[in-house]
Amino acid sequence: MTLPIRPELAGLEPYGAPQLDVPVRLNVNENPYAPSARVVADIVGAVAEAAAGLNRYPDRDFAPLRAGLAAYLARESHVSLAPEQLWAANGSNEVMLHLLQAFGGPGRSVVSFAPTYSMYPEYARDTSTAWHVGRRQDDFTVDPEHAAATIARYAPSVVLLASPNNPTGTALPSGTVRAVLDAAAEVPGGCVVVVDEAYAEFRRAGTPSALALLGEYPHLAVSRTMSKAFGMAGARLGYLAAARPLVDALRVVRLPYHLSAVTQAVALAALGHAEELMAQVDGLRRERDALVEWLRGNGLRVADSDANFVLFGVFDDRHAIWQGLLDRGVLIRETGPEGWLRASVGTPEETAAFRAALVEVAGL
Repeated sequence: MTLPIRPELAGLEPYGAPQLDVPVRLNVNENPYAPSARVVADIVGAVAEAAAGLNRYPDRDFAPLRAGLAAYLARESHVSLAPEQLWAANGSNEVMLHLLQAFGGPGRSVVSFAPTYSMYPEYARDTSTAWHVGRRQDDFTVDPEHAAATIARYAPSVVLLASPNNPTGTALPSGTVRAVLDAAAEVPGGCVVVVDEAYAEFRRAGTPSALALLGEYPHLAVSRTMSKAFGMAGARLGYLAAARPLVDALRVVRLPYHLSAVTQAVALAALGHAEELMAQVDGLRRERDALVEWLRGNGLRVADSDANFVLFGVFDDRHAIWQGLLDRGVLIRETGPEGWLRASVGTPEETAAFRAALVEVAGL
C-alpha cells in the first residue's frame, strides 16, 4: 500500500546524531556534569507534588515558570522582562517550530547564514516555508552588508541567527545583530528576527546578549534553553524572550497543554538552583579555552568559540579521523564545512582522553 506522504518528506531519514555507548561522548554539546544530589532531591520532590495532580491538565500558560525564567534572565543578563514576554516549549526545537508556524508557512520564506544549525532548514521544511541561505565569512562571522542584501533579496518573514553559532561557536557582535534587525524592519509585511542563544551562558566576558536589544526592536525574539548550561538536556525545556505581541502569536499555534505538569515542575526546581548549576559554566569555559589553545598549538585550525564546543580541522579525510577516535572510545561530531570536526567540552578527564586519541589518530 502506498502512503500519501508529502513529496518533500519521501525517502528522508530523521534528524539525529549517533547515540553510541562509548566511554567518552563529546558529540552533542551536552553539559558533562550531572545535577548534584541536592538538585536531584528537589526535582524529585517537585515531580512528586506534580504527580499528585496528574489527573488534571497542566497550566496552559505556565505562569509561574514564565516568572521564574524572567527572574533568571534578570540575574544572568541584567535585562528586566515581564513574565508575559517569556515563552517556553519542549526544547528550543519546539520554540523554533512555533515561530515558523506563526510567522512562516506556504508562500513565505526564512533566511539564515550558513554554515549554521542543521535543524533550521528542517523547521522550514516542516512548516512549508521556503528556505534561503546567505553565507558566513571565512572566520564564520556574518558580514552586515551581505546580511542586509540577502534580506532585501528574499524579503523573508523570518531570519534565524544563531549566536553563538552551531557548529562553529561564533558569537555575533551587537552591531551585526542591529544591522540584521534594521534590514528586517524594511521587509514589506514585516519580518521577525530570531537570535538563537542556546549556548549564551558560555560566551566569553564582554560578549553581548541580544536580550539587551529587546526594548528597541519589537520584531526581535531571543531563544534560550536549559539543555546546555543548566545540564538539563533530558528535561526538554527551551524558552524565548520577545515583545508581548510576538509571544501572544506563539500562544495561538501551540498545542493545548503542550508543557506537561512534570516538565514545568522540573524546570522550576532547576531554576531554584541556577547559581549552583551555573557554577560549572566557568570551569567549562576554561576547559574550552585551554582546548582551543592546545589544538592550535598542534597546528590545527580552530574557530573562535563562545559555546561549549570547538570546531577544528581541516582534515583531508575527516571521516577517517572521526572513525579513528571512535575506535578509541571517543565520540565527536562529523559536522560543519568539509574537513572540519566538532568536539563538545567534557570533563578534564574526557578532554584528556580526546587529546590522547587525537594525537594517535591525526599524528599530532
